[in-house]
Amino acid sequence: MEEKVNVWKANMTNGLILALEGIAFSLILYFFDLTFNKSIGYINIPIQLGLLYFLLKSYRDNFMHGQITYGQSVGAGMVIFVYVAIIMVIYTYVLWAVIDPGLAKKSLAVAEEAMVKKGTPQATIDAGMAFTAKIMKPGIMAFFSIFASVIGGLIYSLLVSIFIKKEGNPLIDTPVN
Repeated sequence: MEEKVNVWKANMTNGLILALEGIAFSLILYFFDLTFNKSIGYINIPIQLGLLYFLLKSYRDNFMHGQITYGQSVGAGMVIFVYVAIIMVIYTYVLWAVIDPGLAKKSLAVAEEAMVKKGTPQATIDAGMAFTAKIMKPGIMAFFSIFASVIGGLIYSLLVSIFIKKEGNPLIDTPVN
């Protein structure tokens, strides 16, 4: 009798690895004062996709006996990103509340500058800044990072799982549980 694999236990380390990569990338941007540079931030997307590919492939090969369905792979990817979300909430809160409490003001200044460059009327800028200032609190930012991690994780998992799925021949192989 085959033992059933607990997807949560099997992917805890994978979630930690992916979260540590995200934290390391974020800290590099922070130390080089590039936190609000969106174009450099996009560099992390292929890094995370590649890392997720290898983490899910490792899960498939080491815990699923080399076979995994598309749904199982997406599910494992989501489990990984739940761990990532939990770790990133803690990191985001510490960064915005402890390491650099002035990050919210910097973010507001960058947003205001972007609106001015677009030619947004001053009344609209003032209203937007008033609303944005209310949500730029460490607790709220940490809360939003949960959704960003989970939604991003779903998209990444759906994409990467296309290349991870590996189903055996149903006439020869035993079914995957």
